[in-house]
Amino acid sequence: MIGIKDLKKDAEHRMQKAVETIHQEFIKIRTGRATPVLLDAVKVSYYGNMVPVSQTATITVPEPRLITIQPWDRNMISEIEKAILKSDLGLTPSNDGTFVRIPIPKLSEERRHDLVKLVKKFAEDGRVAVRNVRRDVNEHLKKLEKSHEISEDELNNVLTDTQKMTDKHIKEIDELLEKKEKEILEV
Repeated sequence: MIGIKDLKKDAEHRMQKAVETIHQEFIKIRTGRATPVLLDAVKVSYYGNMVPVSQTATITVPEPRLITIQPWDRNMISEIEKAILKSDLGLTPSNDGTFVRIPIPKLSEERRHDLVKLVKKFAEDGRVAVRNVRRDVNEHLKKLEKSHEISEDELNNVLTDTQKMTDKHIKEIDELLEKKEKEILEV
């Protein structure tokens, strides 16, 4: 039998995972401003292993609309360029033999609004995931109460705790959404 403590711990973990997933999705969405985080999902083959670009080079942002990558091994320049082109970031790198330069194009007003719709969809998916965890926990608790493994008072206390946990995580998602929306609409 799963204890109430374990159930709450599992719910907290799953809800936090949903928030982290939303955060990772938001990071991937380009806002028109250069940031090294854009390249976190880009992996390159480095001595037979697929690793993030940041583990093979120094990534800097010398200007608001430019990312530069200086590979530690010059032979990696073409690998890094290919990986960026293959990624779904929509960026076009160029190199001068030492650096890979990635200009970040400005976003059109229409594209900004499309991105806002996309982040709102991701946020809603995250809220749904958190609510699904709450529903699973509540169903499990009601089964425990029905089989007289926990009392009605314990059930009500844990249901209240689960709701507070749900509200906390949904608030986190809403804060992430608000921040990302503001970032996208900023010209």
